[in-house]
Formats: sequence, structure tokens, C-alpha cells
Amino acid sequence: MLILFPIIYHSSYAKRHKNIPPSPWKLPIIGNIHQLGTSYHRSLWQLAKKHGPVMLLHLGSTPVLIASSVYATREIMKTHEFAFLDRGEVGILKKLTYNGKDLALADYGESWRQLKSLVVVHLLSNKRVQSFQRVRDEEIALMMDTIRETCGTVVDFTELFLSVVNGVLCRVTFGTKYRDESFLGMVEEFKKLVVILSAGQYIPWLTWFDRLRGLNVRTEKVAKNFDDFLEGVIEERLRRNKDESTFVDYNMFEQEKYFIDILLEQQKEGVNNFQIDRDTIKGVILDMFAGAADTSFTALEWALSELIRNPRVMKKLQQEVDSIGQSKPEISEEDAGKLYYLKAVIKETMRLHAPASLVIRASLQDVKVMGYDIEAKTRVFINLYALGQDPAVWDEPEKFIPERFMDCPIDYKGNNYEYMRFKGGRRGCPGIHFANTLMEVVLANVIYKFDLVLPNGERGEDLEMSEGNALTVHRKNHLLLVASPRAF
Repeated sequence: MLILFPIIYHSSYAKRHKNIPPSPWKLPIIGNIHQLGTSYHRSLWQLAKKHGPVMLLHLGSTPVLIASSVYATREIMKTHEFAFLDRGEVGILKKLTYNGKDLALADYGESWRQLKSLVVVHLLSNKRVQSFQRVRDEEIALMMDTIRETCGTVVDFTELFLSVVNGVLCRVTFGTKYRDESFLGMVEEFKKLVVILSAGQYIPWLTWFDRLRGLNVRTEKVAKNFDDFLEGVIEERLRRNKDESTFVDYNMFEQEKYFIDILLEQQKEGVNNFQIDRDTIKGVILDMFAGAADTSFTALEWALSELIRNPRVMKKLQQEVDSIGQSKPEISEEDAGKLYYLKAVIKETMRLHAPASLVIRASLQDVKVMGYDIEAKTRVFINLYALGQDPAVWDEPEKFIPERFMDCPIDYKGNNYEYMRFKGGRRGCPGIHFANTLMEVVLANVIYKFDLVLPNGERGEDLEMSEGNALTVHRKNHLLLVASPRAF
């Protein structure tokens, strides 16, 4: 016993003298859960204003480090990147994505690196994205026809943007569109589930409460429905590919392969001794819909909302689009690449309305951040909303000013820690080019062809801008506008 005393004393002394980040006052058992509010990113930003850019919260029994400044983010994402490469246990979302067998939630390691390489090289390379231009053109043309047919009446642009993004993604992933209510319903239920705070995740002995409120049943139902759907799609593609392989040389049509065909090929052939299984294929497909689709659609509805509220910006953007379009039938992807003010509008939109407001990581080891001692297995939330609102970085951060991104080196690649809209570092989103290409050409064509106003003579500056709570931070209410053809 006497031998153990110095060890116990030293451990206790070390723990007492660690430099722990400041923390808000917490309640027994639930910790700081009651302070999160309905909009996690906004609640955390308000707490950071009181307690500093690095603070430690306790969600139940789980310690969570909150980073709300450029300096803290840089230390986490760059200086100590290898200490924060895991996503950590993320409850419901992990159950919905085959226990983290997808790209977004898989633990960092050799399998994850091989999977990311496969996705970057074979699915989302610039060459592959360009190969689907025909699909984007056709889906955008359908959207434009819908707007023309409804000119003078109220148009739901939230539904339009959701339809065009899902249409493109379905076609490049599966080779066909799925517009039946059951599929769209699964997607929407998935988005709602992943932001529900699971009591059992943070307070293990309250797992019974999740069962009582039906959360487990809902999660299992959505997971099974998605799994059944994806299994059916995969089996259909295997049968079709087997039938067509007797007379079609796929090498002749390399650029027209769909994502699901490429994934099935990689499963069959393997790369560098890396073999993906059926669950990984389904997990990657879910990533496409949960990541690329929702981010693109959310950014589009916020961008158009901000343009309606800011007629000066709308007029300036239309002048730029007109100068490039020069009365052509539509704005092509090549044209969109020359629209620098449009790019600034989208960047400014995503600064104010980060689609995914929190980057979630977990510490793999004890590490220091901004001089504070962070223990292994601490959850980490980087508040992207706070980074976009920081007055130390942005002049008049609450205002929509696209000009701040003109002739500005800040990009989406994750090297600018004040602006990480597609995450960054080794776990950065590989779908940047896919999402940007689609967003730019959709918004450019809508602005080019139509004048847009709020219904019933409402003023643009009065447009309601409340946020909804789902996988991404989208509008709470649908964006309803009246379109009229522009005169050239």
C-alpha cells in the first residue's frame, strides 16, 4: 500500500494541475446539454463569446472541446492534425452508415486512406466530374422549363433546387432517377435523424430513454429501408452489367460509367490489396446523398435568398452574367467558370450560412491546444459558423458583401482556417469540384433568365431567414418566389 501511495498521489497531483480550458457552469448528470439550444452552432458561438475561443463542455459524461477561432482551428487541423483524425463515436449517424464503413465516418487508418484514394481518383476526379456535364445540362434544362411554365405564379425554389440536385446525383450514381415518395422520404428522414441528440450517446445509463421515445426504432427502420433499397439497386446493376457484358465493351464507354458501376468494379478487382465490401459501397453512396446533395441544395437556397434580400448584389451579378451570356440560350459550364462575382456570391453565402456548421473530430491522444491540456478521447467540435462570424477576421461579418472575396486568395481547399466550408486537411471533402460546378451553373442560369420577387408585393429585405435543423443548416421555411422572364 505504501508503495502505491506515491503513484496515486502523483496521478492526482498531475490531474489537479493540468491546464484545463474554461468551461461554462454545468448541471449534474446532463452537464451542458441544456445550453445547446435548437441551433447548436449559434448556441456554441454565444457561449464562446463569454468563455473564450477554446472551451470545454460536458455533454453528459462526454468531454467536448469547442474551437471557435482561427488559431485554435489551425492547431487542431494542422499543427496536431494526426492527433485529431478520428471522428469519434457519433451515435445515430454511425448506425445509419454501416458502423462507419463509409468515407465520412470511418476511423483514420490504411483502409480509410485507400477508400479515400478510390473515391478521389475514380469517382470525384475533375475528369470524372466533367464527364457528367450532359447529365447536369439535362437536369438544369428541366428545372428551367419548370420555372418558365410557372412564370407569374408562386414557385417553390427550395423544391426546385432539391429536385435538380437529387436528379443529377441519382443519375451519376445509379444511372437513373428515383423520384418516388418512398425514396425521397427515406432521404428526408435520414437528414432529420442525424441531428437528434441521443441521450444514450452522452449519458449511457439513459439509453432506455432513447428506446422510450422511439429513437432506436426510427433509426433501425431508416437504416433497414435504405439498406433494402441499396441492395435492390446493386443487384439490379449486377444483373444488367452481366447481361450487357456479353456484347458491350465498357472500355469504349469509360467516361459514361456510373458511380455504382465503378464501385462494383473496384470491389471485384481490388486496388493495392485493398478490397471493399458491399457495406462500404452502400456507405459511400449514402455519403454522396448526405454530403454532396445536401450541401449543394442548401447553398443554392441560401444564395438565392441573400440575392433577394440584397438587390444591389443581384443587379451586379445579373450584369456580370449578361456580359458573359451575351443573349445565348443558356449559361454553359465554361461560361460559369468566367463568372468571378458569381463565385464570390457563393463564397459569401457559405461564409454566412455554412451548410455543415460543425466539424466533428476526436482526440486520439493527450495533446495541447492553445496551451490547454486536452485528454485522449475528447470529442472536438470546430464551429465553422463562429469562424465566419468572427469580427477579428471579417469586417462587418453580419452583412452580405461578396466583394470581400473578389481578388482574394481564400478558397475551399481547407488551407484558410477562417473559411473551411468543405472541412480541410486529410479529412477534407473530396466532392468540392462536383458541388461547386453544379452550384455555379444552376444559379447562373436562374439569374440569367429570370427576374425574381417575393409574392404579394413583399419587400426583399423582409424575407424571413430562420434556420432549420437537419443534416445541414437549411432554411426553416421554403423559399417561395415569383419568376418573370428577363428582357434582353
